Amino acid sequence: MSLALAPERVQRLLDYIALLAKWNRVYSLTAIRAPARMVTHHLLDSLAILPLIEGARIADVGSGAGLPGIPLAIARPGLEVTLIESSQKKAAFLVQAKAELGLANVTVERRRVEAWVPHIPFDGVVSRAFAALPEFLRLAGHLVRSGGQVLAMKGEYPVEELGGIPPGYRLERVAALGVPGLEAARHVVLLRKEAGPGG
Repeated sequence: MSLALAPERVQRLLDYIALLAKWNRVYSLTAIRAPARMVTHHLLDSLAILPLIEGARIADVGSGAGLPGIPLAIARPGLEVTLIESSQKKAAFLVQAKAELGLANVTVERRRVEAWVPHIPFDGVVSRAFAALPEFLRLAGHLVRSGGQVLAMKGEYPVEELGGIPPGYRLERVAALGVPGLEAARHVVLLRKEAGPGG
């Protein structure tokens, strides 16, 4: 994947997977049970978008078990990552993971994304299996600054969803993601939020 990560970053990523596997036995945070499959289907899948991330502050919308936000925060400690999750049990895991892994660059917000307005808009928002693209933009578009980046992670090339992009967003490209060990199509839709009448 051409990612140069320091050994301590790799270890922390593995610590995250171990913590996720431990909590998953009780709280069913993810359908994938085997840690080895978590590495390919969750960890590497999340890290595949790392080279595409711009700016210093991103929001992970509908973060769930912290994907892709926690792997991105571990791999790039200079990146401020806010994890937005409305489920109490999932948010509890995110708070615990932040504490146990010592992630000073992570903030957890337990709330519904559409009801939250941050003090400062983010440079970018990301989502993984959160909602169809038009719905994602409707619910979370207000989080990103004018000129900011939206990254929506998808499986197959989302032909139908691309036809529903609302005004105010410019499609930059749909990039195919190569994830080692994952025998499935993976794509990310990259959009740019355009300046509206108010800014």
